[in-house]
Amino acid sequence: MKILQCVPNFSEGRDPNFLKELEAVLRQFPVKILDLSMDTNHNRADSTFLGASEAVEAAALAVTSRAVELIDMRHHAGSHPRMGAVDVVPFIPIRGMTMAEAVEIARRFGRAFAEKHQVPVFFYEEACTSESRRNLADIRKGEYEGMVTKLQDPAWRVDAGPQIRNEKSGVTAVGARMPLIAFNMNLHTNDLEVAKRIANAVRHVGGGLRYVKVMGLSLEDKGIVQVSMNLVNYQKTPIHRAVELIRAEAARYGVLVKEC
Repeated sequence: MKILQCVPNFSEGRDPNFLKELEAVLRQFPVKILDLSMDTNHNRADSTFLGASEAVEAAALAVTSRAVELIDMRHHAGSHPRMGAVDVVPFIPIRGMTMAEAVEIARRFGRAFAEKHQVPVFFYEEACTSESRRNLADIRKGEYEGMVTKLQDPAWRVDAGPQIRNEKSGVTAVGARMPLIAFNMNLHTNDLEVAKRIANAVRHVGGGLRYVKVMGLSLEDKGIVQVSMNLVNYQKTPIHRAVELIRAEAARYGVLVKEC
C-alpha cells in the first residue's frame, strides 16, 4: 500500500470549534489523524493525517474545502506569516511511493482545489514549476495583504486558479516534500528585534545552518518572543545543532531560552 501524509495549515487559531469541524470531516475518510492543534498567537491551526494515497487526497480536498467555508481572511491577524485561509498543503510520501508520485498528487489536488474554490494556487518544494518557487517563504512574501499587487507581476503567474487574490480566502501553496520538523524556542525577553537577529544568524540564507528555515515572532499574550524553526532535512541538519546555535546566539544578547 502507498502511504501518504498530508499536513494542511489553516489561518484560524482562536476558535476551538474549528478543530472539531476539521475532525468531523476527516472522520469521514479512512485516514489516521495524527494531530489537530492550534496556536492563538500565530492564529493558525495545523492538521496531520495519513493513509492510503487515494484516501488522503480525498480527505485533503474535503477538509480544506470546509476550512474555506469557515475562514474569512479579511478579519485575520496573527504573528505567523500567512497568505490564505488554507495557507499551505504539503504532501509527504511515507511508504511505498516515490516523491514523483507525491508531486503528481500535489499538483492534481492543487488544480482541483483552485477550480473548486477559485483560489490562486502556487506549487512549492518538490512540486514547484520553477526554482524561484521552491521556497515557501518566497511565495508567501507580501502575505495576504500584498497578494493583490504580487499577482499583477508577470513573474508570479499562478500555477492553478485565477490570477487574482480571492478576497475571502486569499492564496494557497501546495507542495510535496520530505518530513519536516517544526520546533519553537521561547526566549526570556519581549524584544522582537533580538529574536529576529537570532533567526537571521541561524537561517541558511543568513550564513547559518543549511536546511533550516527560521523566523522571530512575538507572543504578545505571554510577553515574550519566539524563535520558530522548520528543519526541512533533519538528517543533514539535526535538531540539536539548531538548538545549540540558538542558545549561543541568545547568550550573545544576554538572553536565556525560556522553553522549547
